[in-house]
Amino acid sequence: MKVAIGQDSHRIDYNNSSKKLILGGIEFEENYSIMANSDGDAVLHAITNAVSGITCRNILGNIADEMCNKQGIKNSEEYLKVALQDLKEKIIHVSISIECKLPKINPHIEEMRKNISRILDINENCVGITATSGEGLTEFGKGNGINVFACITVE
Repeated sequence: MKVAIGQDSHRIDYNNSSKKLILGGIEFEENYSIMANSDGDAVLHAITNAVSGITCRNILGNIADEMCNKQGIKNSEEYLKVALQDLKEKIIHVSISIECKLPKINPHIEEMRKNISRILDINENCVGITATSGEGLTEFGKGNGINVFACITVE
């Protein structure tokens, strides 16, 4: 068995309502978006980084930048799919912790779990998602961004 952790964070752009806010591959109906070259899906980015922690091949950075900036691929699910190509082990569980004041995560947890289980080809009961505002103690809890940690277990 192996365990790896991945992290990602993005600043919220309250002045950009033309770009959709996407987390866990799910579109949120908000009037703001995430500052990022890609779709800024911090949940899928954190999972991608966790997979990279197992495979020892970083996808976010040079590879994702090439896909995004040169090939025009903005969908973070595509970056995760590239990371999964290197994974020889079977994913048995992923745990995700999201810290932000906005958007409200709880109404979307089940939809995100279902989508992430589809992407990772694991049972929905093997995808745990928690959310916190952090009591406003960090920039994320104050509403300035979204911070995500993902822990993946493989065998």
